[in-house]
Amino acid sequence: MKQGLMYQLSGVRGRVGGFRQRWFKHLFFALLLAYFLAANCSADVLKISVDDAIQPITAEYIGRAIEAAAANHDQALLIELNTPGGLVDSTREIIEKVVASPVPVIIYVTPSGSRAASAGFFILESADVAAMAPGTNTGAAHPVILGGKMDDIMKQKMENDAAALMRSVVAKRGRNVELAESAVRESKSFTEQEALDKKLIEYVARDEQDLFRQLSGKSFKRFNGDTVTLNLANQPIRDYRMTLKQRILTYIMDPNVAFILLAIGALALYAEFNHPGAVIPGTVGVVFILLAAFALNLLPVRFAALFLILGAFVLFALEAKFATHGVLTIGGITLLVMGGLLLVDGPIPEMRVRLVTALAVSIPLGIITAFLMSIAVRARRNKIVTGEQGLVGELGVTETGLAPAGKVFVHGELWDAISRVNIPAGERVVVREVDGLTLRVDPAAAKTRSSEEPSVSVHSS
Repeated sequence: MKQGLMYQLSGVRGRVGGFRQRWFKHLFFALLLAYFLAANCSADVLKISVDDAIQPITAEYIGRAIEAAAANHDQALLIELNTPGGLVDSTREIIEKVVASPVPVIIYVTPSGSRAASAGFFILESADVAAMAPGTNTGAAHPVILGGKMDDIMKQKMENDAAALMRSVVAKRGRNVELAESAVRESKSFTEQEALDKKLIEYVARDEQDLFRQLSGKSFKRFNGDTVTLNLANQPIRDYRMTLKQRILTYIMDPNVAFILLAIGALALYAEFNHPGAVIPGTVGVVFILLAAFALNLLPVRFAALFLILGAFVLFALEAKFATHGVLTIGGITLLVMGGLLLVDGPIPEMRVRLVTALAVSIPLGIITAFLMSIAVRARRNKIVTGEQGLVGELGVTETGLAPAGKVFVHGELWDAISRVNIPAGERVVVREVDGLTLRVDPAAAKTRSSEEPSVSVHSS
């Protein structure tokens, strides 16, 4: 009887223990779910600023920001945009990353006076939420032909390709497809209010918080068809800045900076070739040339312009050799200016070398290079004035009579000398040859005679 009661009590305890374990398990998962929900609600907004032409480093920067926002489970990525346009390939790469982003992307053209022109319009329309600040504008997205004039068929192909890209992006975002396409085909531009009224963007906002307040509680459809609602008002905003490498590359990818690096590098290498062993000019030249080459590799470069720059240095060298009183130097400067202006074939003026930069670099560089080359050429032509060869052709005075050996005074020094004729003391002589520590001399009156006549040499004792 007592044993049966104990079995019953142990069964009850087992059921109670199992209930407690299940309760604690459910409680644990409930707390874990609450934690993740709270973490999601308090996620930050990641913000980046693009205030430059669109180029490969811009695409890399935006791509890494999207990855960082996804890894941190941020609610959204805010891109503040101000750009005159840029390269088509980089624009397409950015659009691919934006539409595939696991985190909603808000693109906001700011501050007032900014623009999202050309490539910037494509990027703005690819956003989940497109917004502009008062006093901004967008549009003018007609593709620019690189390399000069192109035949009508190829031009039409490029326009149709760009228009199709615009339609595919805008249609998925529920915006005005026809008007967006007109910005591509007819280069139309729009103020922020025109863009809002004609459904090219969703919001006009004074600042970030104003934009977030307008956006709160309103749903929108993402590129993949999912409907999302964001509540970003008063949420913390975390800046995501470029890495040091990206900042350096962005700086040197300015075509003006790349041209300056190339010109200074070429001048430094020339200085090293004319003064072997100086080390510093050679090091500077190699570093600058490599930096310029890296930047130009990522930019649309006309290789014909590099031949113009090379031709300029050839003319500088010829000026030093033939002394044309500056004619070849002027020609070299002209070629250098033209080479600089044509070096980078960017689709917008901001991605080309400016005339003032080309002139400011080419004129001083041409004058300095021609001057250094003329000094080098003159130095090579001058007679050697040191060592044994420096004594040949010098005048001296006989200290003792030469019959045929004796002493002569040359360059403030007393030398053993021989002559093929007898020369009395105190006479002027000219040095014809140096044989160890003995000079072969002739009377000064015979200076112009050939030094190849047979002579006898006697070494000093």
